[in-house]
Amino acid sequence: MIEKALDLTRARILVTGGAGFLGSHVLEELEERGVPVDQVIAPRSSEYDLVQPDTAARLVGDVRPDIVIHLAAVVGGIGANRARPGEFFYKNLMMGLQLMEQARLHGVQKFVTVGTVCSYPKHTQVPFREDALWDGYPEETNAPYGIAKKALLVQGQAYRQEYGSANVHLLVVNLYGPRDDFDPATSHVIPALIRKCVEAREEGSDRIVVWGDGTPTREFLYVRDAAQAIVLASECYDDARPVNIGSGMEISIRELVEKIAEFTGFDGRIEWDASQPNGQPRRCLDTSRAKQMFGFQASTGFEEGLRQTIRWYETRRLSHSRLAR
Repeated sequence: MIEKALDLTRARILVTGGAGFLGSHVLEELEERGVPVDQVIAPRSSEYDLVQPDTAARLVGDVRPDIVIHLAAVVGGIGANRARPGEFFYKNLMMGLQLMEQARLHGVQKFVTVGTVCSYPKHTQVPFREDALWDGYPEETNAPYGIAKKALLVQGQAYRQEYGSANVHLLVVNLYGPRDDFDPATSHVIPALIRKCVEAREEGSDRIVVWGDGTPTREFLYVRDAAQAIVLASECYDDARPVNIGSGMEISIRELVEKIAEFTGFDGRIEWDASQPNGQPRRCLDTSRAKQMFGFQASTGFEEGLRQTIRWYETRRLSHSRLAR
């Protein structure tokens, strides 16, 4: 049964990572849900570097929030995870670890941690159910990131058990949408492929090269749907069990590349570099717990969301091109 546990319109809400891709959409969702803008605090990392030992205490002391939505993270695709595993582990762990402790010490009413599908074992029965989270080691290329996030789940559950803290943990699948990171050095698969196809089309190239062999599958969630899920959970969910946040769809990387090529107008060859890693073999979530516990179900169709993402990127690219003249 779904109950409205908190009235967000009367809460002071701290959103870490509010200037980022997902965070910007969460701020918009909160505003659309009637939360006054002056009750939502979303500081930048230049103001409060949460990796530093004393910063979390200063931030929570300055803001005095009722609710913390912890989105701040160091993220990236397979290449970034392979190049910076130590940084991904340390920074993601320390930000959440220190912030959750300070939230406890300052009597914060609720703490929402946004975790990751990368916390699941490499070989997990599809669809992934939350009870399978501890059945093995994560896929090697993103294990440090996934384990750091999973440690925050343990911290939240331990604090709930000992201190009665209302800590909840959301396992979010791969996101995509407007305002995503399209930098080739750090981007995830969808923005990376969109940029690759658009640039190849504009340059008249007859081919693109894609990592792996195309056989892995992934699940993708439109970013605005993810923002809705996070706000719903902040309002209605209060349980120690982690919750999958996804769309419940599964698509192979090969089919994904073909769709992006079609939607961007790239008609050249797609070459697969099998010397590069595939990543986790399959990813698709069982999303029934989110629907049951706080009424979330993704509403944006994948092709619709993909077209909107491509449209946003091409419009931004055209605007930048005009400014450069």
